[in-house]
Amino acid sequence: MKKIFLFPGQGSQYPGMALDFWEASSEVKKLFALASDVNGKDMKTLLAETDAAILKRSDVSQMTVTLANLSAMCFMKERGLAPDGVAGFSLGEYAALATAGVISTEDCFRLVKARGEIMQATVDGSEGGALNTGMGAVIGLSPQTITALLDEWNIDGLFAANFNSNRQTVVSGTASALAEAEALFKSNGAKRFVRLPVAGAFHSPLMRSAVERFALPLEGVLFNDPCLPLYSNVSGKRITSGAEAKRLALPHITSPVRWTDEEASIMADGFEAAFETGPGRTLAGLWKDANNAVPCHAAGTVQEILKIESSI
Repeated sequence: MKKIFLFPGQGSQYPGMALDFWEASSEVKKLFALASDVNGKDMKTLLAETDAAILKRSDVSQMTVTLANLSAMCFMKERGLAPDGVAGFSLGEYAALATAGVISTEDCFRLVKARGEIMQATVDGSEGGALNTGMGAVIGLSPQTITALLDEWNIDGLFAANFNSNRQTVVSGTASALAEAEALFKSNGAKRFVRLPVAGAFHSPLMRSAVERFALPLEGVLFNDPCLPLYSNVSGKRITSGAEAKRLALPHITSPVRWTDEEASIMADGFEAAFETGPGRTLAGLWKDANNAVPCHAAGTVQEILKIESSI
């Protein structure tokens, strides 16, 4: 069975995530130790004691979600369930890069630590960013309809950010732009407008200053050619070289996540099963929305992975 691992991004975090992997696996304990060394904080204590409000900060969530993703991947491999391809949603693409051998696990943690701190500083306004920004998911309208409405309204500070499925698109913007857009989307047939538990207007031009600052820590990191099929949020297509992966890392911060295109590329490459390898079930839901012919299984806890192992 040809398997692809899908790694979730920010917004999937919750207190206590991945601690079951720490309890179950000596290899995961090593991952926690490495992440703790890089972060300068004990990650087990952080995950056990931090509440949801703090976890949603980019300077906390980017390290913790990446650790949770890689812990799930590690436990999957220990159970004989290695991936034949990888993709990640937004931040999740860094776990995919590490799993595909493009960057080392240590460099993965170093990059997401720097990225999270830079992005949090941007949304806090301390590094030239916009204060009071966020993201909202528009449910029940097609991406084409949403794109047309955004062009028609031309609301200052509002951008399409994530093309998640045929019935869900995420927009990024300032607080005032999101408030205006919520009312307009609902009056134009949207079933719901859901604010996301993230710290800012990610995947939009409002994060431009973060791109400039992230260029420096990115510059010194070695990017190898992928040893597994690996897919890009920016292009929606397969990444063919380390040089391409590194080039895409900067626009990845401000470009929309083209997840629907990415899913189409994955399906065209003949995968027979997908696994959401990390916290939550968001990607499994988006996969189902796309009516893909193969299943996507939640693989974010020890219990879920043991259930998968017993059924294969």
